[in-house]
Amino acid sequence: MADNDQVDEKKLSAAARLFDVRRVIGGLFVVYGVIVTVLGIFDTQDEIDKAQGVRINLWMGIGMLVLGLLFLLWLRLNPPEPPDPSDIDDERPPAD
Repeated sequence: MADNDQVDEKKLSAAARLFDVRRVIGGLFVVYGVIVTVLGIFDTQDEIDKAQGVRINLWMGIGMLVLGLLFLLWLRLNPPEPPDPSDIDDERPPAD
């Protein structure tokens, strides 16, 4: 019985980590940051001139990468608490 409780607790903990909003936000910022950084590396001179000489795609891409990595680092250093099993209602409504 105790072994089964440990398995349930591990499943709850994994679900809490999987659906943490920091993982979603961090992951999206990292993906978009990589895309925008690559675009910024290959900017043409015409695109740079439009931004008054600033390689805006490169700098914004790097900023997005840093922000995304900070979110993922925050998740790693401060993982979410698993939900308390007593808060979960085991009773399910009857099927109609």
